[in-house]
Amino acid sequence: MASIFVLNAAGEPEPSDHAPRAWSEFMVHGDRQLADDRGEGETGGTVRISTVFMGVNMQVHPDGPPILWETRVFGGPLHDQSARYMYRAEALIGHQAMCRRVAKAATTAT
Repeated sequence: MASIFVLNAAGEPEPSDHAPRAWSEFMVHGDRQLADDRGEGETGGTVRISTVFMGVNMQVHPDGPPILWETRVFGGPLHDQSARYMYRAEALIGHQAMCRRVAKAATTAT
């Protein structure tokens, strides 16, 4: 199973194990941001919810599909909460769900 990936023109992951230079170039200069929201809930602009393509398979089970996407919260009551996903569509849904969690946590924290 591949351990490093890049995104193709359609935004879907492709293995890059045989091209580490292309992978490192993509990780530095490629568009890995899938979604980015700020200022959810009552906390104004102090909370950021970011979902990115990680480029590295985070799957711990050798036979499982690669886990390549991560949503993370920066700031607010849910600071450093995260979730990881196998598929791009799943990551978008998870990002939206995390935004709702952050907004709810912000309103209940005040």
